[in-house]
Amino acid sequence: MPKTPRFIEPLAGFGVTFSTMFKKPITERYPEEKVPTSPQYHGRHQLNRHPDGLEKCIGCELCAWACPADAIYVEGADNTEAERYSPGERYGRVYQINYLRCIGCGLCIEACPTRALTMTNDYEMADDNRADLIYEKDRLLAPLNDGMIAPPHPMYPGTTEDDYYRGSVTEASPQQGDASREESR
Repeated sequence: MPKTPRFIEPLAGFGVTFSTMFKKPITERYPEEKVPTSPQYHGRHQLNRHPDGLEKCIGCELCAWACPADAIYVEGADNTEAERYSPGERYGRVYQINYLRCIGCGLCIEACPTRALTMTNDYEMADDNRADLIYEKDRLLAPLNDGMIAPPHPMYPGTTEDDYYRGSVTEASPQQGDASREESR
């Protein structure tokens, strides 16, 4: 095979530069025009709720154990009949995600046994203050939809925690709302 002369090699390297020099530049107008992300995009985390408003998180801490970056801190607590935040025995009293550490791998999502933790398509999480990038439970919880009641309140009448996890509870009952109002007095 014939050897190429040494003066040709730099010209070949400049070939890429010359070929792109006369192309029209691609300009993204990011803050003004936001491009939608892929549905599979891993963005900001969200703690989900059951259809009646109770939290899905049971405070098991499996997400924190699965996190390779040690970005999640969970502290569970016991539910009582007077204050019930989730079906079952426990709920996540403290839930924090440190987005300075999070690598967006999704292992926490895979570890969650109740599908309480998911990732949204929200990708705008930049901030100029480090403390604001540690999301507490109040910023991670999904908002209450129509028909949901803010916890604490009792479970749907006549159901068990198994009914919640099977998806049998589809809305809040009037009795739950009445009990919630009585507890707040």
